[in-house]
Amino acid sequence: MTAWAGRTAAEISAAVREKRVTPREVVAEHLARIERLDGRVGAFRTVRAEAALAEADEVAARGDFAELPLAGVPVAVKDNLAVRGESRRIGSAATPDTPAPQDHVTVARLRAAGAVVVGLTNVPELCVFGTTDGVLGIARNPWDPTRSAGGSSGGSAAAVAAGLVPIALGNDGMGSLRIPAANCGLVTIKPGQGVVPTGDGDSTWFGISENGPLATTVEDARLMFSVLAGTEPGPGSAPGVLRVAVSLRSPLVGVTISRPYAAAARDAAGLLMRAGHQVRRADPPYPLSLATTSLAHWTAGTAADARPLDPRLLTRRTRVHARLGRPFLRTVSSGASREQLRRRLEPFFTEHDVLLTPALARRSPKAGPWHERGWLSNVLANTNYSPLTPAWNLTGWPAMSVPCGTLPSGAPCAVQLVGRPGTESRLLDLARQLEERNPWQRTAPMD
Repeated sequence: MTAWAGRTAAEISAAVREKRVTPREVVAEHLARIERLDGRVGAFRTVRAEAALAEADEVAARGDFAELPLAGVPVAVKDNLAVRGESRRIGSAATPDTPAPQDHVTVARLRAAGAVVVGLTNVPELCVFGTTDGVLGIARNPWDPTRSAGGSSGGSAAAVAAGLVPIALGNDGMGSLRIPAANCGLVTIKPGQGVVPTGDGDSTWFGISENGPLATTVEDARLMFSVLAGTEPGPGSAPGVLRVAVSLRSPLVGVTISRPYAAAARDAAGLLMRAGHQVRRADPPYPLSLATTSLAHWTAGTAADARPLDPRLLTRRTRVHARLGRPFLRTVSSGASREQLRRRLEPFFTEHDVLLTPALARRSPKAGPWHERGWLSNVLANTNYSPLTPAWNLTGWPAMSVPCGTLPSGAPCAVQLVGRPGTESRLLDLARQLEERNPWQRTAPMD
């Protein structure tokens, strides 16, 4: 009997289209794995077992298998994106427990491509922090369950890394795809602004948050990205000779990059050099104001999201974060500071095609109830381990996290690739070259 849990989305969809397996069989096997393992991982806030099996049968009844790039593929959805018939809790007791009347546009695109939503994944309250924990659950790193999966798409990343689903949907406002992907050994891409729809009326933290895929391979990340972006799925290609800048500098003063992550970036640079690219050390001209600009957008986005909610039902760290953000609402909404940052960094990307950095500064914090701790301890924990991601949300440029090497604990390490607007395909091609020259284990050894 062929096992489908642990297979890639591309493998599953090909088998379903060729009628070597039914969507129900694939979904049932993944649901069984979720039931067996998720108690140790904490990836899911809710599992749609009966509904997912019924939807798998609906996919099987469709007559357009050849047109379905994700035929029968189980997918997990981050719990800040609407799934028809399910509540959208965003990790909070303050949000209403009422069913959504319709799918978010990205969920609708996945379903139209043949995917089956098996559940909604845990997030920190209002998706604020880089550890996924709260009153609705704690998501752990399947490679090292003593550590947080990261955040805020931590539940989605944990689900893929544990082989509970082959792909998952998340979003990234300050690194919320790249941080958990780096922790959990996954491939992700934060698209540039406007490439993947954000949804009318949904929070985008004033335009800096983007929806994107979490996957175990570059092929699956490309496949899911094309569905989300509404483009024709296609194979990767050789990116040509690229000018790659390698930077080991933290954008935040006082935060240093630990040895394993610096080594991962050096190793990736060597792989790309051997692939024929022009690789050299060069640091982007990060302004000293980047820390305050990031904090203003981070807190103001939370302030806007918290406005319609009962503050008495929010955790203390979220209330403080929102309160600090209120004075920045008008300034942030103007977009002036983001435009200033883009103008400062654009000349660097005229001289270089791609920026390669470590994905994180150090491994994620211990898994636990960070939502019960104070605001300052949460902010320090977040910024000390993930200072390299926010700049590219503020510019609105595409950025990826790609596995490369391992930590002393045996958990995966990762690097970040950043490009100019419109270069998502180029970044995916470059990631594929890293994957070919340094193949990584796809999922954590949970069984």
